[in-house]
Amino acid sequence: MNLEGKVAVVTGSSKGIGAAIALKLAQAGADVAVNYNRDQAGAEAVVRQIVDLGRKAKAYGADVAITEQVQGMFNAISEDFGKIDILVNNAGITRDTLLMRMKEDDWDKVIETNLKSMFLCTKAISKAMLKQRSGKIINITSVVGFIGNPGQANYAAAKAGVMGFTRTIAREFGSRGINVNAIAPGFIESQMTAELPDDVKETMFKSIPLGRFGKPEDVADLALFLASEKSDYITGQVFNVDGGMVM
Repeated sequence: MNLEGKVAVVTGSSKGIGAAIALKLAQAGADVAVNYNRDQAGAEAVVRQIVDLGRKAKAYGADVAITEQVQGMFNAISEDFGKIDILVNNAGITRDTLLMRMKEDDWDKVIETNLKSMFLCTKAISKAMLKQRSGKIINITSVVGFIGNPGQANYAAAKAGVMGFTRTIAREFGSRGINVNAIAPGFIESQMTAELPDDVKETMFKSIPLGRFGKPEDVADLALFLASEKSDYITGQVFNVDGGMVM
């Protein structure tokens, strides 16, 4: 799959799944705008790896849940790269606790970062993509959006919202040659999942038919396919990458 001449934006790509996707797209030939909120050092490290691959890359600090910062970032990316062909809405956080203990701020922050950010970033690039009559938008959701998970009412609600958002935008943008799809990872080894208690990990492990936890590269491989011309007749879909955890 060849992405030569394409420009990609990957939100929340200083580490984990986002970093893996940014590197995978660069390996296929894309230039990449790397977004981060707090982890500038991580983002700069990803940029260096992309540059070492012979591609153009630059890190952009922005909280993608804040309108002004999103608009400023996309204006800067358009000026630096000239266009945007691929948007990967990956930025996300967790603030887990049972509903009875969940503070309103825990709810609001997760909804804003995991769902509102997709609205803001997609809207920011929509005019340019609609005008060029092409583009690939890939939203990262979660299997939790399908099945729920105790202690993650905020996260599950946001990720379920991403699925509805994906299907709606796919319908709105389809006539202009823009593909919009989502990836729903299961248990992927990352900094976020490393913090889970061992008993929780063991329970999840037993629910995975393939008998292993996923790696960020497992998600990145599918993101590359969805960003490429190989997926030109696929839109409005949600693809699980979960080792069979949810069937």
